Amino acid sequence: MLPSWIPGILLLFLLGAAAGLLLQKQAPLANRLNSGFALLGSLAGVVVAVQALASGAPVDGQLWLLGSVHLDMLAALMLLVITLVGAAVSLYSFAYIKEYQGKGDVSIGVLMNLFLFAMVGMVLADNALGFLLCYELVTLTSYWLVKRNPEAAKQSRLYLVMNHIGMALVLVAFWLLCRESGSLEFSALREQHLAGALASLGFLLSFCGFGLRAGFVPLHGWLPVAEPVAPSHISALMSGVMVKLGLFGILRVAIDFLGASQLWWGYMVLIFGACSAVLGVLFALAEHDLKRLLAYHTVENIGIILMGMGIGMIGLASQQPTLVVLGLLGALYHLLNHAIFKSLLFMGTGSVMFRLHTRDMDKMGGLAKLMPWTALAFLIGAMAISALPPLNGFVSEWFIYQALLSMTKLGTSIVAPLAVVMLAVTGAMAVMCFVKVYGICFCGAPRSEKASQAREVPHTMVAGTLLLAAVCLVLGLGAPWIAPLVNGYGQALVAHQLTSTVATGATLLPLDSSQAVLSPPVIAITLLGLFLIPLLILALFKGPKLGRRHAGTPWACGYAYEERMSLTSGGVTHTLRRLCAPLYRQQPHLDLATPLHGVSESPSVAGWLLHGLVLALFILMAVGV
Repeated sequence: MLPSWIPGILLLFLLGAAAGLLLQKQAPLANRLNSGFALLGSLAGVVVAVQALASGAPVDGQLWLLGSVHLDMLAALMLLVITLVGAAVSLYSFAYIKEYQGKGDVSIGVLMNLFLFAMVGMVLADNALGFLLCYELVTLTSYWLVKRNPEAAKQSRLYLVMNHIGMALVLVAFWLLCRESGSLEFSALREQHLAGALASLGFLLSFCGFGLRAGFVPLHGWLPVAEPVAPSHISALMSGVMVKLGLFGILRVAIDFLGASQLWWGYMVLIFGACSAVLGVLFALAEHDLKRLLAYHTVENIGIILMGMGIGMIGLASQQPTLVVLGLLGALYHLLNHAIFKSLLFMGTGSVMFRLHTRDMDKMGGLAKLMPWTALAFLIGAMAISALPPLNGFVSEWFIYQALLSMTKLGTSIVAPLAVVMLAVTGAMAVMCFVKVYGICFCGAPRSEKASQAREVPHTMVAGTLLLAAVCLVLGLGAPWIAPLVNGYGQALVAHQLTSTVATGATLLPLDSSQAVLSPPVIAITLLGLFLIPLLILALFKGPKLGRRHAGTPWACGYAYEERMSLTSGGVTHTLRRLCAPLYRQQPHLDLATPLHGVSESPSVAGWLLHGLVLALFILMAVGV
């Protein structure tokens, strides 16, 4: 029986879009209704998702527009990701939308509601037609949201071209699956027995098609050009949520429909993930544009999630329950964590741009004193994405490390030890990157006149960012209680797809993998104690001079201090950029969007061709089945 709240979630998003369309001439009221309905729908979605994860029982039913609906543990987790971020973004948008007053502000609110509707519909749909229609609606709504920026015409066309190429590949993959099963229903696809070369072809088509949406290297070309030009709260939805739909699609096809039957599929996913993680963070380090830097960190974190997914797929193909449980736990927990801290960072960036109207880090500085709540939230997000304990990013990467170490014990491949090294290098460079970001943007002296005049943003924007910062703390400190819920999908796969049986229960890992269990609350208390001990020693033994504060110009090695002596974003990474110059020279070649720039210059021809191709493939699939 389908919970009555699920139709209500979709209805609230549609009501928000309808209210915006009907009240376009009354922009303030339309904007409040847009944000209000989006907030209510998102909160309802959070309740349904938490209930589904806690119960662990899949729910099936029929729903208007979508047809058959299936809410299993994977769909429930994705629903939680979409609606939790959607709630924070909706709250944030009450004030932030004023930045676009008279520049299509009502249209942005309408499209945001349709965007949320399409993403929720896609993860709930249990048939190919509803799934693919929602997938296409996600593409079109996000395209129009990017195109809202009058300076983003070229970027939006490139985004549309690349995502329609991905859509065409996904359609062919679904056509193969539906032809074999004779039905469009996912329940039939789960029972089909596609094997051998056809199964591998279906996997490759779906991996590349959904990969263009996920944005891992080398299919990331649209991501660093389209995300930065979207409104910041929409960038949060795109980077934090939308790209995860690509990963969701890969999991559905590779594991749910095809059973991850080939060992090389898992190794392929793991290798692409490791390369994407290292190259994503390396490209981010070289950026001065704060939103482009965050976009490249999305490429990095998608790679980390793929590493966990690859390990889980290797475990399924090789009948290794420990790898399945640990790999998918790390992947899905990091999927949830990245959605939270990346959305937080994009919203924090939006708050800075709301006051400074620039994305250039070298024009910021000194904002921690002027925008303290934004600075605090951004600091928590920066620590989380850097995987520092006891925050949520540390927990999920810990599970992926343990999955890789468990894989090395099998001694069957050199890939796992190399992946451990690449993940460690990625973590080190991520810390370096966000030390640069926070130091340049929020510490030191203001680097421009606008930075010196900045002030805190409105309360709803602060509330939205602080909400996600609090969730980062909860997902980190509450990992011993939350991880078993996230682990339900891996446990279900172990129970149903592997020949060996594994006991399921309340314990985090039912196998002999105690090395993966950790206690973030104990780590937090230990770190807090280590921080307080020096302060206690100073309080007990400080002399009269120790407590005095002196204000003056910074010491500059005997020279007179000048503003140009302050470190720039380029100066922080100058040495690393010189050492890795050969890799940076390959960046344009790794970006598969480069040969498509010519196509994107002709929107009338390319757009009609792509829409026609997608429509033809839709008809072919329906007729063929």
